Amino acid sequence: MAAPEQRRIIFKHIDEPGYTNDLACYQRNGGYAMLKKAVTMAPQAIIDEVKKSGLRGRGGAGFPCGVKWGLVDRRSGKPIYLVVNADESEPGTFKDRYIIHQDPHQLIEGIMITCFGNNVKLAYIYIRGEFPEGARILERAIAEARGANFCGPNILGTNYGCEIYIHRGAGAYICGEETGLIESLEGKRPYPRIKPPYFPAVLGLYQCPTIVNNVETLCHVKHILEMGGDNFAKIGTPNNTGTRILCVSGHVRKPGYYEYEVGKITMGQLLYEVCGGPLPGRKFKAVIPGGSSAKVLKFGETFTLKNKDGTTRTLTVEDIPMDFDTMAACGTMGGSGGVIVMDDSVNMVEALGNINAFYAHESCGQCTPCREGSLWMKKITHRMVHDGARSEDGVLLKSVADQIAGRTICAFGEACSWPTQSFVTKFSDEFKAYPEAKKAKPDGSLELI
Repeated sequence: MAAPEQRRIIFKHIDEPGYTNDLACYQRNGGYAMLKKAVTMAPQAIIDEVKKSGLRGRGGAGFPCGVKWGLVDRRSGKPIYLVVNADESEPGTFKDRYIIHQDPHQLIEGIMITCFGNNVKLAYIYIRGEFPEGARILERAIAEARGANFCGPNILGTNYGCEIYIHRGAGAYICGEETGLIESLEGKRPYPRIKPPYFPAVLGLYQCPTIVNNVETLCHVKHILEMGGDNFAKIGTPNNTGTRILCVSGHVRKPGYYEYEVGKITMGQLLYEVCGGPLPGRKFKAVIPGGSSAKVLKFGETFTLKNKDGTTRTLTVEDIPMDFDTMAACGTMGGSGGVIVMDDSVNMVEALGNINAFYAHESCGQCTPCREGSLWMKKITHRMVHDGARSEDGVLLKSVADQIAGRTICAFGEACSWPTQSFVTKFSDEFKAYPEAKKAKPDGSLELI
């Protein structure tokens, strides 16, 4: 079956000839019309539309956006904050920066609608330190929006006012975790908080109720208001509504970003038809479907899943629909939408070595299993590649990873251990054979951090 056509909602104007990232161009294309509509609505009605839409967070966890808003403690008397997670630090993910660079007012409009619906008077955009141009673009766009009375005091002639501020991070992966981000925003070391009690919806920024949403997630809010929650819910598949931006990198002929209805395109259609298939003379070997922390899928493996009617179905990697639930049922996750493709030229030991080096560097160091375990995994794979591999190293690596997952304050423990667990399990023969393969090709390894 042929791959479906892209349905660009968030990326409608991305790369469009003549489209610029200034306010005048945005308004010529209908920009801020939905904010004008929002301020005439009851705030609860906006929340209800988002709940009806079934929108799930696009930052990694896939938690329902409307449910998250509904958990906010509105009885405490404390101010409610919105924090926009623009850290985008998951390797293989590069969608949010394109929104910021090419259509920043779409994000600002989504922010302002969200703030009005949740009675937020102050919003922060926490942007990754390595995005200096993105920060400058957002600062200019916010100034344009304030000048046109789309943010700031008494927006659009109402009694409602809300300010948006940019906060630049320092390039720490852990600040993609919402409570670590909040700690950093408060000027502290980004140690993730223990949940409970520090659920951001109750005890977030400055110990006040806080909503933390990803850039892509907030952009969808404008479109939900435009088409209505019920109509938005018809896009995609049940429990996986709307569109999703997929970032494809690695060994395909046409890497890039693609926006599809969630669950309407399979992995095989995406990689073979949309992305042009493997490089000349190569075959696909493995794919990480949701950023580097997601468990790897091996081409050739199959999955038996139970249907709602009690029957079962068997899927290959190529058959898997690109949705949250099927990915989870296949033992991995849709995550941030970062699809990393590896062909048969890749040595999986050396690929894991690079991943392990990254996570050892990015651990915040708060939890002993993560701080020590990520470093041990890095040292083991570094030794395997550079000094001397042993056939039993795969078993040792998995043993270390098994002692990290589920034993840390935040999900970084899983993020660093899942790659090792899945690589070693699915490519165990390659790990066992690596010492001999290394002897046969001593200079063929990758340079590791």
